[in-house]
Amino acid sequence: MTTTGRQDSTRPDDETTGPLPIVGTPGRAGVGGRAGAPKDPAEMTMLDHMGGPMGFVYSAIPVAVFVTANAFLSLSLTIGIAVGSGLALFGYRLLRGERFAQAVGSLLGVVLAAALVAITGSARDFFAIGIWVSLAGFVFTVATLVARRPITGVLWNLFHGGTHDWRADRPSLRAHDIATMGAALVLGSRFVVQQWLYITESTTGLGIARVLMGTPLSVVSVILIVWAFRRSTKRLIPAGR
Repeated sequence: MTTTGRQDSTRPDDETTGPLPIVGTPGRAGVGGRAGAPKDPAEMTMLDHMGGPMGFVYSAIPVAVFVTANAFLSLSLTIGIAVGSGLALFGYRLLRGERFAQAVGSLLGVVLAAALVAITGSARDFFAIGIWVSLAGFVFTVATLVARRPITGVLWNLFHGGTHDWRADRPSLRAHDIATMGAALVLGSRFVVQQWLYITESTTGLGIARVLMGTPLSVVSVILIVWAFRRSTKRLIPAGR
């Protein structure tokens, strides 16, 4: 009788200790947003397509090389050095294990810009393609805002399977409005400033503007986009998925 009583008295303790390991599982910790929580796959995909944090730095190097060389050397030598820097970066990124598509993108940009300079004979045309790309991006992002389909929200939904009614959730839609507007302002400011410098034929000024309005403003835009992505994920993706 005494033995049976002891066995019965220990059962509640055994039952309560059983589920304890579940509390510490990595999946549940990640859902709570604690340190070490897994990142949103959509966020990682977006950053990956942008070349990662170093992608902004890589894009600024050929510009700095071109402007510096143009200040001291002939235009033909400047073109060759700029293309050479692009090739060197391309090889370096491949050696670091980056994908070919990412590494070749920056090289193509340098080659196209250098080719335009070779055709026109004007050093300022090294920046012409980037100026008009900024204008096209500004018009496109503003158009998505006017259509009430901010592009960052469209991309977030696409990366998550395209099945979420994110526009019906006002906080998510507002977040993507802000992120897309931020991107539009970055692109628009780049076009206005650099187009003015292009008209005044200030090649050095164009180079400085490209660098100063490149990585710093891109970082601000990415912060807003990541914030909007995380807000949408928190509100619309079930916990644990």
